[in-house]
Amino acid sequence: MPTERFVFAHLADAHVGAWPRDPAVRAALRESVLRAIRVVSERNAEFLLISGDLFHTPVPDPREVAPVAHALKELVDEGRRVYAIYGSHDYVAHRTSWLDVLAETGVFVKVAPEAVMTEGTRWPLPFQVDEPTGARIAGISGRSHGLDREYFRGVDAEAFRAEPGFKIFQFHAAVEEYLPPSLRPHIRGIRRDDLPAGCDYYAGGHIHYTYEGEGPEGGRLVNPGAVFGTSRTDLVNGEARATHQGIVLVHVDGRATRIEYVETAPRGTVRLVDIDVSGETAEVAHRHVATVVREANDRPGVLVFPKVKGVLADGSVASLALTEVARSEGREAGTVHWDVSELEVPESAGASSATEAEVEAAATRALLSDADVGARWLAGADGERLVRELVRELGTPKADGESRQDYANARIDGARRLLGARRSATS
Repeated sequence: MPTERFVFAHLADAHVGAWPRDPAVRAALRESVLRAIRVVSERNAEFLLISGDLFHTPVPDPREVAPVAHALKELVDEGRRVYAIYGSHDYVAHRTSWLDVLAETGVFVKVAPEAVMTEGTRWPLPFQVDEPTGARIAGISGRSHGLDREYFRGVDAEAFRAEPGFKIFQFHAAVEEYLPPSLRPHIRGIRRDDLPAGCDYYAGGHIHYTYEGEGPEGGRLVNPGAVFGTSRTDLVNGEARATHQGIVLVHVDGRATRIEYVETAPRGTVRLVDIDVSGETAEVAHRHVATVVREANDRPGVLVFPKVKGVLADGSVASLALTEVARSEGREAGTVHWDVSELEVPESAGASSATEAEVEAAATRALLSDADVGARWLAGADGERLVRELVRELGTPKADGESRQDYANARIDGARRLLGARRSATS
């Protein structure tokens, strides 16, 4: 029989498999997600909502998927239910994603409709019934670049609204009215009134920043924020307690709800340090950076995120020898993850004299020299040229009126043409 009182859990933006080049950070993220899943069982939640971006890509490394799939399967084996929608990262058109595989094996139930709706048409909103609690659960999956906005405007939710019981709507989109002020100039989302009215709980995702509000006619709206985060900014906000990092428990009593945030990201293992080298020579800055990293590396396995910023008096970014610093001063750290996005060199050092083509060529040479590519056809000037041409081809913007499939086919054909020409030249 349906019950008036129960607890369910809500998470979003786990992004399992993010930080692909940093195994230590990737492992910390994965453990945060596994800890969040364990909370569902430990706190006896009836079911778990996953509001998009469980994975960072549609087809992540199976080694990342396996422990998460096992943890979710344990919930199902205990008699708990898992309801999920796609996010903008784990959705892929015309291909099978890991979410599809897990749904087919019974790990969770996909809530949102799969069909792409024609713009301007009305479509009925399907829903699931969680039998033990009587809750009705519907949703719309996220799409990249805000392509899901028209779906919200075309939905006919009257049948769903007329259903008895506690009603939940899952979505993976920003709600403009509730965005933090710092994000409003940068993110285009849906309006609150685009959500179906009459729900008791709106389970959001997509924005890596916690916010709460109300639905179109009441009902609690929650965006829990990222479980761990996929950028230094996410980690800074989490460490400053500006946003939550974990899972939400929702306590239901009739139509009323009470929210409880459970933090699951690691505390005490992340070191975020800013290093201002303004006016310093490259030699002095190198010593300065080394000292800060050495002091931050105060326990084995610590995750050090140095941000080097300012304008150097001379030299270049390469002259700071950051790889050497990480090797010598971060030996026992789990990682030393550099951010030099705000580091500049003076014009007198030649930073502005290089043309765009020269900068591109230098970056390509550095990439190929660092990578263990093991392919003769990527060697030398011809290899540099090929990589640069591939990057330009794959980065060609989509033309007005061009379908996504035609755009994808054009890029694939262009890459094949370039690679085919290269192979025939070296065969």
